[in-house]
Amino acid sequence: MRRSLTWLLLTWGVTRLLLLLVVFKVYVFPGPDVTSDVSVIYQGWYDVLRTGTFPQSDVTWQYPPAAALAILSPALLPFLEYTQAFFLMAFAADLAALLLLLYAGLRPGRRLRGAWVWVAGVPLLGPTVYSRYDVMVTAVAVAAVLAAARHPKVAGALVGFGALLKVWPALILVGIRRRSVWASAGVTVAVVAGLFSVAMPGAFAFLTFQRERGTEVESLGSLVFHIARHHGWNGSVLLNYGSVEFLGPWVTAVSTAALALTGMAFGLLLLWRLAATRFEAHTAADAALVAVLMFTTTSRVISPQYMVWLVGLAAACLCFRGSRMGVPAAMVLMACFVTVLEFPIWFADIVGSTPRGITLLIARNGLLVLATVIGMRELWKATVHKPAPALPAPDQTEAPAQEASASS
Repeated sequence: MRRSLTWLLLTWGVTRLLLLLVVFKVYVFPGPDVTSDVSVIYQGWYDVLRTGTFPQSDVTWQYPPAAALAILSPALLPFLEYTQAFFLMAFAADLAALLLLLYAGLRPGRRLRGAWVWVAGVPLLGPTVYSRYDVMVTAVAVAAVLAAARHPKVAGALVGFGALLKVWPALILVGIRRRSVWASAGVTVAVVAGLFSVAMPGAFAFLTFQRERGTEVESLGSLVFHIARHHGWNGSVLLNYGSVEFLGPWVTAVSTAALALTGMAFGLLLLWRLAATRFEAHTAADAALVAVLMFTTTSRVISPQYMVWLVGLAAACLCFRGSRMGVPAAMVLMACFVTVLEFPIWFADIVGSTPRGITLLIARNGLLVLATVIGMRELWKATVHKPAPALPAPDQTEAPAQEASASS
């Protein structure tokens, strides 16, 4: 155990040092500069948020109100420029997630495999991890999942706060039965949302900013148009609502189909929740990973930073010896490697719908689909009792013979 822990910490230190050297531009990572979102978009939001209001006229602001805290967090390091401070705050969130996973993995009956998933998965995604605030949200979600069994009220508060950071942590509630967790989450959402509504105008303006979204070029549905471009489809690829999307004929239909597929996925989750009868310590983590896989895979948008969510939840699952998410977790790690190839390294091929770009998307999205299907199957097998086989009815033709034998 001591040797494994030493290697784990050493690997984390080396890989994170490399990530910091890349985002600080000591080394140049292949492809477009992914840190520009911090220096341009995030810093622009920071300047608005500091005035005490949300970016009410900026359609790229599509986040719940507590996201303001993540964007404002570099103010805790006033002696640094905004971008430098943001990278260090992302690094701190990465470290916090590691410490949570180590604490969980070193407990009796647990294991360090979950921490290894986090150590390996984050650098596989490249500098994108430290250039988005998703790593901060993921740290909160990991804390919530790991606290669910022993500290339900704390877990509920973390889920509620995470949902106000970026919505998806609310899916953690899918696999939790304790009413105290749900109640704590509801109270946290109500209190924090209420405070933001009173203190800062435009807290919920983001709800109207995604009405005209298209299909993002990395999503599962985008494969329709990547292939259709080679057969005469005359749409376009444009920066729209903060992401590169397909716009043109049939895009609305494909986007609607993606929303319908998401609805069907959540219908399946509801069916599982009603049928499940066995809930163990790891069930909440397993269900959270499956639910977020479903949401991510069927979404109109699969941004590279979404993979950070999956790495964090997969790591939380594998802290438990009883978790059945080993294969989905391995597929998530493979998908992370393919993701860094398609963004940022060969993102021009994605935008241009080249054969290489299409191949990368088929590989990455195919891995996510397989991970989702296998994860749902394993979750169902682990938690839903099969009906007991009916006993064969006694043979009625033998009854008279038995009675005659007894009477004689």
